[in-house]
Amino acid sequence: MPRRVVLFFVLGLGLILPGHAQSPDQKGCEGIPAELNCKLLDDFEATPPGDPPRKWRALKNRKPVPLATGDMMTEHKNAYVRKEEGNQFVRIYTDQRGLRIVMPFENGPRTWNLDKRSVLQWTWRAQDLPDGGNEKKRSSNDTGGAFYVTFGTDWLGRPKSVKYTYSSTLPVGTTVDYGPLKVLVVASGEEQGTGQWVRHERNVVEDYKELFGEPPDESPSGIALWSDSDTLNETATIDFDDILLLSGFSNATSTAASQK
Repeated sequence: MPRRVVLFFVLGLGLILPGHAQSPDQKGCEGIPAELNCKLLDDFEATPPGDPPRKWRALKNRKPVPLATGDMMTEHKNAYVRKEEGNQFVRIYTDQRGLRIVMPFENGPRTWNLDKRSVLQWTWRAQDLPDGGNEKKRSSNDTGGAFYVTFGTDWLGRPKSVKYTYSSTLPVGTTVDYGPLKVLVVASGEEQGTGQWVRHERNVVEDYKELFGEPPDESPSGIALWSDSDTLNETATIDFDDILLLSGFSNATSTAASQK
């Protein structure tokens, strides 16, 4: 598949948060101004520690199934809720494997109206990234952590997705074009390192327009959390927390952020 690799900066916020044990004091929509219409997708507080996250599914033959189905999770690839210092989050671990957990959107509490809320906020912490992972090369295309936003399919039936990545080596702002899959590096092991919580806010509509060359013609069909380490036969560990939808940027403690 032809690829186009470019480097550009699109509007977003990435904030490194102090502390190695616990994600930021903000939990869910707490502290978000009311005018931003905050909608919580998951903060993983409703799942008992040690269990798979309740709202998420694995994919089997492109169909969502419970995470506990068959061999969807093993000792080499799994996603479990953890608790540290009173805070809960999900940890995805892969050992020479890949794992995607998905939250499909449907009519009801889990929908995403881009006209009402165009900004996605999430927090993550890379504990372990594949050594030498580089999303521009097929021979080393491992991503220790990624956040997918999927918008239906193209005319060939292939899912159209924006993949926000925590790359092992590539600089923040790098993009890679895999046809219907657009990769955007928002955190980098070379720049942010590992072991610290990082909060991101992305205007998904603007990112989509920059990456696909046109605005989205539909709302997202779902989101996914991802980790893989199978190409390089490495391991990866990534923690996710506090996934929110907002009508605008919160600029929470933005004095420490790099805005790109």
